[in-house]
Amino acid sequence: MVKEMGKEGSFEHEIHGQHGRDYVDPPPAPLLDMEELKQFVATLLFLYVSVATVIGYKSQADPCATVGFLGVAWAFGGMIFILVYCTAGISGGHINPAVTFGLLLARKLSLVRAVAYMVSQCLGAIAGAGLVKAVMKDDYNSLGGGVNSVSSGYSKGTALGAEIIGTFVLVYTVFSATDPKRKARYSFVPILVPLPIGFAVFVVHLATIPITGTGINPARSLGPAVIYNKKTIWDDHWIFWAGPFLGALAAALYHQ
Repeated sequence: MVKEMGKEGSFEHEIHGQHGRDYVDPPPAPLLDMEELKQFVATLLFLYVSVATVIGYKSQADPCATVGFLGVAWAFGGMIFILVYCTAGISGGHINPAVTFGLLLARKLSLVRAVAYMVSQCLGAIAGAGLVKAVMKDDYNSLGGGVNSVSSGYSKGTALGAEIIGTFVLVYTVFSATDPKRKARYSFVPILVPLPIGFAVFVVHLATIPITGTGINPARSLGPAVIYNKKTIWDDHWIFWAGPFLGALAAALYHQ
């Protein structure tokens, strides 16, 4: 017993000798959290590739000479697949304020972190659209800058409904693909998480490009609008915030 107590005493002495106290401070938090920077870069890359594809598609008089309508949808869905695959394990793969909003409502994200993500996504989108304009300036200005708008022949109510339903499909897919119960049952599911999310973006674009150009992502709509900056495009811009946020709300409630 004495021997054991001696061992304990020497152990405590060793701890106090090393640290000078009976606890250890955690390492200091970084002044700038790199997670927000990752959201910025991911959204920048998303806007650059997708909007450049839209401009390239519109610049060809013969639709068969370029990627075509289907190729635009693949560009958006493919980039989401790639970026979610690359960033999901690091920063959650947040590229869309509507998805971030849905996760906030489901209490999977704090309010402060959600706001920081949304700001980073919007700034990244503006930078990405600006990069497209720098590379394709003449076509960018003459072909509408890849801006989302209500197409002729459709009402604002129809456009709002299309954005709500499209975002519902996307956010519900995100919830389902990242459901921890599903991960526990099927160990292979996390590997496939980016695939259904990318396909959701792809099929929604097929359905709604003719109506609104497909927003379902307020940052995607904001970036080109800020860089293109024509007065007429701001008239319907509220649709591309209200629709995605309402769709995310509905998806969060339905999934919960």
